[in-house]
Amino acid sequence: MATGAMPARHTYSLDRTEHVVVTIALMMAVLLQVLDTTIANVALPHMMASMSATPETINWVLTSYIVASAIAIPITGWLADRIGRKVLFIASVIAFTIASVLCALAQNLPEMVLFRAIQGVSGAFLVPIAQATLFDINPPEKHARAMGMFGMGVMIGPILGPVLGGWLTDNFNWRWVFLVNVPVGVICTLMLIRFMPVTAGQRRRFDLFGFFLLAGALGGLQMMLDRGQQLDWFTSWEVRIEAAVSACCAWMFVVHLSTARDPLFDLRMFKDRNFAFALGFMAVTGVLLLGGLALLPPLLQRLFGYSVLESGYLTTPRGIGTLVSMMLAGRIAGRVDARLQIFGGMVLMALSLYQMTGFSLQMDSRPIILSGIVQGFGLGFIFVPLQALAFASLPASFRTSGASLLNLSRNIGGAVGISMVTTLLARNLQVSHSDLASSVTSFTLPPVDPSITSRLGQFGDNAMALLDAEINRQALMIAYLDDFKLMMLVTLAAMPFVWLLRPASPAADGAAPVLAD
Repeated sequence: MATGAMPARHTYSLDRTEHVVVTIALMMAVLLQVLDTTIANVALPHMMASMSATPETINWVLTSYIVASAIAIPITGWLADRIGRKVLFIASVIAFTIASVLCALAQNLPEMVLFRAIQGVSGAFLVPIAQATLFDINPPEKHARAMGMFGMGVMIGPILGPVLGGWLTDNFNWRWVFLVNVPVGVICTLMLIRFMPVTAGQRRRFDLFGFFLLAGALGGLQMMLDRGQQLDWFTSWEVRIEAAVSACCAWMFVVHLSTARDPLFDLRMFKDRNFAFALGFMAVTGVLLLGGLALLPPLLQRLFGYSVLESGYLTTPRGIGTLVSMMLAGRIAGRVDARLQIFGGMVLMALSLYQMTGFSLQMDSRPIILSGIVQGFGLGFIFVPLQALAFASLPASFRTSGASLLNLSRNIGGAVGISMVTTLLARNLQVSHSDLASSVTSFTLPPVDPSITSRLGQFGDNAMALLDAEINRQALMIAYLDDFKLMMLVTLAAMPFVWLLRPASPAADGAAPVLAD
């Protein structure tokens, strides 16, 4: 493969067939990793029965994957430089596929947790390397379109995961949730071996101390967020210790990053204003994407009575909206200010969340579908131009590390978002239940006036139970609406910061985009 004439572009010249095949293989690998962040969720009850696990311990199937992935992502850049991007990417796909088979064959919970951790580590390298490679095989004027392709996998994967997982679990068994990765992984590996361009490795010292500090910070944070609601947060010594470890390691890592001779990340990346702000916006995108996905399926199942598969189908319009808007965003790149696209996307996000605050227990599926389409459109117009602006002026040598940081930022935002909405849901449920019960004057629960139940005769206890159940149902709906309102406020608060990004001028004659002052 011949490199482009301009080293700064770091673009590999591929013929049309090679370009299409490499792009498809990269997107298959991205889907492998992103799908597995959500596809196993719907199968947890079946795994729990099969492995004689408790509701608390079965969650380690998810936690082990997320924590291992978060810890491994930061070393993507160093590993890619050390052994070459192609070698690392193919090895990761193979390891991910083998780990999927092992997960399907697991006989007990410890085995499953171990194999999921291996999946998390190997999958951590796939998304950032795929993103960096898409930048390398496309000229600068096509970067936005390439990010539209990339974003389809990243954004649609979490939405498609519950649908596919529910269908496989209902029609086969939970082990097929992992076995479905095998044919995709094998085909992807063969395509990559033949067509993926080779990048030369370069030796640079590994910042072992910095890595352990960052691993401690991320591991402690993920554990705290995952276990916090279950253990009632800071009333638990475990959560206090995890928070302290995370905070101390994070502070020490920042100091180390500023003073070390060869830190884990080159500080020049953070001096790029667009890249630095993109990290923050990517965290907000994670909150909105994964936080929303954590709320909607349980809402549909618990309050509207939809099955797992039906609730998955009702979240599909969100993915369709994302797909369409990403294609549009890629096509209008260079003609419309990227900041205006991001701002418009956030307006659509806020509008969809406002629509969701109007959900009621008496509605049909139409408001769910409409708000999902609007939200999908918003996500697409945020993600594509944000990625393009983040890399517009970042040196090519930083692309792999930059991509890993952006994905890490989105994952952290998602973890915080999920923890935030689930915690507030539980707290607001209690508050709403208390408020509703107190307004039912003579029927205040508990205690119930004995004269009320006696007047109802043999139906008294049943009537009070039905009343309490309805109060619980109404209180839960109010709690969900409060969460949607909070996410809307987060979106509105982030919108003004869009204009702190610098606009990229359209590329001329194949040159790299220029950021305006």
